[in-house]
Amino acid sequence: MRNKNCYITHSNCISPLGFDLESNFKALSLGISGIKYHENSPLLNSPFFAATIDSNQLDTAFSVIEKNQNFSRLEKMMILALKPIVNHQNISSKTAFILSTTKGNITALENTNNSIDQAHLSTLAKKIADYFGFLTEPIVISNACVSGVLSVAVAKRMIQSGLYDNAFLVAGDEVSSFVLSGFNSFQAMSDNPCKPFDKDHNGVTLGEAAAAVYITSDESTISKGAIKIIGDGAVNDANHISGPSRTGEGLYKSIKCALKEANITEEAIDYISAHGTATLYNDEMEAVAFNRLAFENVPVNSFKGFFGHTLGASGLLETVVAAYCANHNLLLSSKGYNECGTTQKLNIIKENSDKKISFFLKTASGFGGCNTAVIFEKIN
Repeated sequence: MRNKNCYITHSNCISPLGFDLESNFKALSLGISGIKYHENSPLLNSPFFAATIDSNQLDTAFSVIEKNQNFSRLEKMMILALKPIVNHQNISSKTAFILSTTKGNITALENTNNSIDQAHLSTLAKKIADYFGFLTEPIVISNACVSGVLSVAVAKRMIQSGLYDNAFLVAGDEVSSFVLSGFNSFQAMSDNPCKPFDKDHNGVTLGEAAAAVYITSDESTISKGAIKIIGDGAVNDANHISGPSRTGEGLYKSIKCALKEANITEEAIDYISAHGTATLYNDEMEAVAFNRLAFENVPVNSFKGFFGHTLGASGLLETVVAAYCANHNLLLSSKGYNECGTTQKLNIIKENSDKKISFFLKTASGFGGCNTAVIFEKIN
């Protein structure tokens, strides 16, 4: 069953740049960033930059599809991202539902009236699953910042095993005082909008978003715009609880695994959507890993300068956008980049440009040494 083909046929995303994929892509193509300056915020007692969704706009958009407002901000984001996709498909007893997140409803712990159960990831997944009427037990993937893209690999493998026929994936995280104070405590937050791979990169800018996709192996349903998932790899380098491997070993091996399964060479990759957090160690690690694979001339970008680092949502969000770029044969600029800030050469995209894209690579890395790489092929 391993050679069963799997495709992403429907995608959507919710972010500060828009409440559907088309509006997000339009903002990206115009160079508009969702990152804003925040001060006197209840989330953090010092000023900070972040990409946050306006709560009033979120509530308004949610009220269009649902009268019951008894949902958290994150739940509303996830439901809005997933609903247009579910509306186009049938749910069966062989349909998987996968939810990816790093912190989930962590804000539930801030309200003393809430029980701790409301912050459990399984509770979040069950609530979303029940809302849409999924018939199978929801699957939660929470593996730091690779969670979103890892869910694509897991869904593909489960469909290929015959366990499921298709899968709905949703990934999301929100900016919270817990996350902000955590990154701020070890001085990982940039004092300006983040600049991935740039010589002035000095830390992350946090963001919030939700993204959703539908994956199937039923080739009779494949239409224009579908993306084939042809290879994946996930390797933990076990280097440090928060620091990536200096040699990029885990990411290097993840990409090699993905290339082997995809049965293509390094030269076939037309474009890389990198993790690109704008921390010195992450950007350097990715540059080292890419150079070990002779990717130094392959066009690379990071979407963190537009969305901020959306944690467990980032991998799926950036996959959705990268797939849209591939379907339009367009390379989007890596916002915030001007001059190389890594010791290894990279071909960072400085301006939007046209390029025929057949194969593209999405990478992600996270705390604890986790790394994931997935390779996609445009089929029409």
